[in-house]
Amino acid sequence: MKPDRIVAVVLSLGLAGLPAACIASEAPADRKAVDAIFDDVFSRYHLPGLALGIVEDGRVVYSRTAGELVEGEGAKIDSQTLFKVASNTKSMTTATLARLVDAGKLRWDDPVTKWIPDFRMHDAWVGRQMQVRDLLIHNSGLRAGAGDLMLWPEPNTFTRADIIHGLGHLKPYRSFRSGYDYDNLMYIVAGEVAAAAGGAPYEALVRREVFEPLGMSRCQVGQWNRIEVGNVAQPHRRDGARNVPVRSDGDIVPATTMDPAGGVRCSLDDMLRWTANWLKPEAKSAAWLSQEQRQALWAPQMPMPVSRGMREWDRSHFSAYGYGWRLADVDGAFKVAHTGTLMGMYSAVTMLPDKGAGFVILINGEGEDARTVLTQVLVKRYTLGDPSLSVAHYARLLEEEDAVRPASEKAPNTSRRRRATAKELAPLLGVYRDPWFGEATLCRDGDSVRFRARKSPLLDGVVHRSGKRWLIDWDDPSVDAEAWLDVDGGGLRLAK
Repeated sequence: MKPDRIVAVVLSLGLAGLPAACIASEAPADRKAVDAIFDDVFSRYHLPGLALGIVEDGRVVYSRTAGELVEGEGAKIDSQTLFKVASNTKSMTTATLARLVDAGKLRWDDPVTKWIPDFRMHDAWVGRQMQVRDLLIHNSGLRAGAGDLMLWPEPNTFTRADIIHGLGHLKPYRSFRSGYDYDNLMYIVAGEVAAAAGGAPYEALVRREVFEPLGMSRCQVGQWNRIEVGNVAQPHRRDGARNVPVRSDGDIVPATTMDPAGGVRCSLDDMLRWTANWLKPEAKSAAWLSQEQRQALWAPQMPMPVSRGMREWDRSHFSAYGYGWRLADVDGAFKVAHTGTLMGMYSAVTMLPDKGAGFVILINGEGEDARTVLTQVLVKRYTLGDPSLSVAHYARLLEEEDAVRPASEKAPNTSRRRRATAKELAPLLGVYRDPWFGEATLCRDGDSVRFRARKSPLLDGVVHRSGKRWLIDWDDPSVDAEAWLDVDGGGLRLAK
């Protein structure tokens, strides 16, 4: 049962944000059992780095890290190492908005146009009716991942103004508020709403409203100096048997357009503070956000499908999206969670409020299966306590799922592709313009043909023929999703 993905193409110095009483001694038997789980996941999935922390009743009871910031270079990951938390940023964005609601500066049912007068959707009526809450719960009617090419791959030159403009040109997949489809662009708009209501740029607001009051002192967003901050994990991709750094940071990490949807980086210590704040807030963090707004963030706002995997693995009966959180029942217990996925980085925050427990997973490599398996095993320790529900058990279930997955859900075999010639593509050569994606060119490159996107420089590659379709093979190996290039009504269309 794999969690949703973005569609695009601990216990050391520095825990000042938690009272001393929050640092608990660990039962040796429990430590030994969790260590075995940790070791199995780390070795089975050949991860470059892994950080895991567990909170019980507001106390950190387990914290462990392994691996390196960059595999092979020797610098070890610890509980202060920064990881990209990716879409776990979304709950920080909604918390920032909730703080503004508490302060009387914003209402969840405010029209988006109150704060962003230029905001439009493809259907003008939808643009007028969309409220702040609608930006947060994936009910816009757009297809999952619509417009994500304005965010990824990074770096690109799309601005938040480009995204707000582009939304007016994205045709809906279904009617407004009629169903759930995961969306990143609306969180960019939400960040701009927060900035307008809060009187500061989004990056300054999330520092002011979340990081500083909760003592999340290592968290970074916006532009920052990697050398000065130090101890920053780099993303990796798998290349055969090796983990290879990909899209490594320069000395200056720039602010990005996608910050409100997935741009925060935090350490394990900071993410455990964040988790403890929700499970058993101490006096300081309880005053940070009202009970009314805490309940609003965890209230079901948009129904989500209950997959077969959720029914079979977790005996789930409901699934819904709150404000920046996924909500479900697992073995009769309430679960609040979210995952985060960016190129070479995986994160998960999972809480079982009925059990007073929560845990944080941070990985700096290709770790989708590792994250799924580790999350499942840890959840079952609290909901069922069945030792047979092990890492090996869930790893086998994932392998079995992959084996029976329909061909339509698998990436097609394109190994027999060949380079297209300039002659056979001659009728399509030229400059193309799209109202939201901007300009792209299809031009001769020797005897081949090259596709280039003006605002997204990593989308640069040679066109191939695969079967009866054109395929773009990107020059940069970090752009891991090849794209079909289809002729559509006299224009070109990129497709997964």
